[in-house]
Amino acid sequence: MQNSSEPIARDIVLIGGGHSHVGVLKRFGMQPEPGVRLTVICTDVHTPYSGMLPGYISGHYSYDDVHIDLARLAVFAGARLYRDEVVGIDRVAGRVLCRHRPPVPYDRLSINTGSTPKLSGVAGAEAFAVPVKPITRFNERWLALLARVQRHTQGTLRIAVVGAGAGGVELLLSMQYRLRQELQTLGRNPDLLAFDLVNADETILPTHNARVRHKFTQVLAQRGVQVHLKAQVTRVSLGTLHCANGQVILADEIMWVTQAGGAPWLQSTGLALDAGGFLRVNDHLQTLTDPHIFAAGDIAAMINFPLEKAGVFAVRMGRPLADNLRLSLQGRALQAYRPQSRWLALISTGDKYAVASRGALGFWGDWVWRWKDQIDQRFMRNFSTFPSMSSNPSAPGAANTALALTSDESLQAISAMAMRCGGCGAKVGATVLSRALGQLQVIERDDVLIGLHDPDDAAIVRVPPGQALVHSVDFFRAFIDDPYLFGKVAANHALGDIFAMGGEPQSATAIATVPPNEAGCALVGGHTGEGQELALGFAINGLIDEDLAGVTRKGGMHPGDVLILTKPIGTGTLFAAHAQLAAKGRWIDAALQSMIQSNRLGAHCLRDFGATACTDLTGFGLLGHLVEMTRPSGVDAEIVLSQLPLLDGALETVAAGIVSSLQPANVRLRRALRNQEDFVNHPRYPLIFDPQTAGGLLASVPADQADACVAALRALGYTHSAIIGRVLPAGEALEPVVLVA
Repeated sequence: MQNSSEPIARDIVLIGGGHSHVGVLKRFGMQPEPGVRLTVICTDVHTPYSGMLPGYISGHYSYDDVHIDLARLAVFAGARLYRDEVVGIDRVAGRVLCRHRPPVPYDRLSINTGSTPKLSGVAGAEAFAVPVKPITRFNERWLALLARVQRHTQGTLRIAVVGAGAGGVELLLSMQYRLRQELQTLGRNPDLLAFDLVNADETILPTHNARVRHKFTQVLAQRGVQVHLKAQVTRVSLGTLHCANGQVILADEIMWVTQAGGAPWLQSTGLALDAGGFLRVNDHLQTLTDPHIFAAGDIAAMINFPLEKAGVFAVRMGRPLADNLRLSLQGRALQAYRPQSRWLALISTGDKYAVASRGALGFWGDWVWRWKDQIDQRFMRNFSTFPSMSSNPSAPGAANTALALTSDESLQAISAMAMRCGGCGAKVGATVLSRALGQLQVIERDDVLIGLHDPDDAAIVRVPPGQALVHSVDFFRAFIDDPYLFGKVAANHALGDIFAMGGEPQSATAIATVPPNEAGCALVGGHTGEGQELALGFAINGLIDEDLAGVTRKGGMHPGDVLILTKPIGTGTLFAAHAQLAAKGRWIDAALQSMIQSNRLGAHCLRDFGATACTDLTGFGLLGHLVEMTRPSGVDAEIVLSQLPLLDGALETVAAGIVSSLQPANVRLRRALRNQEDFVNHPRYPLIFDPQTAGGLLASVPADQADACVAALRALGYTHSAIIGRVLPAGEALEPVVLVA
């Protein structure tokens, strides 16, 4: 694991999360290179393992069984994971161009993106066919087909697969097995399904030996699959394949598994490509054009070893790619990669039966599937089982999540920070922050007299007549190693107070703490300082009518009001788990998407429906903020635990005993619970103390407006908005909050 205190001297950027790059991450995680930082740019947080996807389609494996969690692997490797789409490379400046974020600089670059379907060459294919590649996007298409078959009750549903290589044959047989099983489970006739295999060649599996081809010809015939050979598809229309030989094949669903090519954006890079648009590389996996750029897997075309696009090569390229990236930065001679001339392919038939193919050899049986299963499971364990970060004192972020706060420190920190845990490897150089801030677009306002458009020692703003200023400030440490995304979250977190009170933001000043740079040069300009890790805060000015008619305060709740929460909770436990390699990547991704959602529209909506009180959820957690509202309102409140909206994974991580290091301070507020003893073992109980970062709005709304308010919030994109309780008259008990299951 990368030592987070090591100054960053060089950057390796990995485009794509394919089989080769997961190997690079694992090797750098096991043996870090001092001063070298890895950044992965990928559109997804999970990488499917192609060898097990047929088993997933057949129903033998779950989604998690066949996907490598890139987020966990990146944490283990001390790497940054940027979820974005690459649109180009600026080779002169050494930067990767992304669709949604500032350019990412690199010293060495590697590309392992797989291939992109070539549908544009066949009229209608893009509109009416479903490409299997890129594999990362296939799951949603497969689930849609599965749902369609489950709804199908009458007539024959025809499914066609175009392309009869090993991938196409294996896909068809896996789909057929699973879909027939689904219909049988539902008590329907599996013969409602018909399958067609369409191939331009005169044989199936053209790269395999005659014995293997003959075996699959038998299997397809036994399964009732209609095979169409010498049938090159020239046009696709709705429900129809038109072939060059005059054949017309009807199909309700069309899967496209023919040869794919390189991503279109590679054409503008100036890198040498082959006829298929793949990157031409030498024996060191370096592109022929640029020795600082490497490529591996399907996207790479080795000039001395023409290879089939098979996952076995992508997997085996991981080790030499990692070694050569390391050697290249060290200025040492690179090592040649020599792919094997023959390899073992284990091709499943969907029903826990497989065929082995290697050179002229071919054999099969259910034992071959069990053998394949053992190989695949062993491969996946290599990328899912890591040394415990909590037990590794050198692990990035381990010290942060284990921080023990004194009583005074806890009380001081609780309202200023959403989490004490700083996240795993959250160390970035000052230049990264500068580049991110340099991309900001200055918003022109008439009431900003001196600001970023004409920077000076201080900003000057005008308060329009009849309005008053609303002030707020927030500052906390980075919990993710992505300064751009962290900046979005920090801004939303700071703006929450303004929106909750009914104000409209006018201006903001930022203050940042960034790690010392390698040269030891002190930062002297701007509102910045040096520290051990990135931290960011904003002082926000907002405007509101000076008669305070539009102010929504914490006090003001009335008995009979309904409590509404606009966002799910659980960020504290999830990011504590993330630092310990105990959270799934999709949980963290969903949490971040919630955190970057602004509260602005939600605040307007709540006011439109007559909200009597409102606050934003931050470090105090749900219970802490609710207590803040009940006291000035002179009321009690009831929370219905079963109705709390939760972030995915939050229940699992608190059940594992993983909580933010701010949680103990928040738990002190249990004395505000009237029936705490009855619910201390409830699985959702710990989450009412969970500290939030950029959390949602908690508001009280008149009961007759509550349902309409929730519907309106959901229509605005706050899809987890929910009624979570109600406001009660003040009782005799000292404890103001009652829990309900």
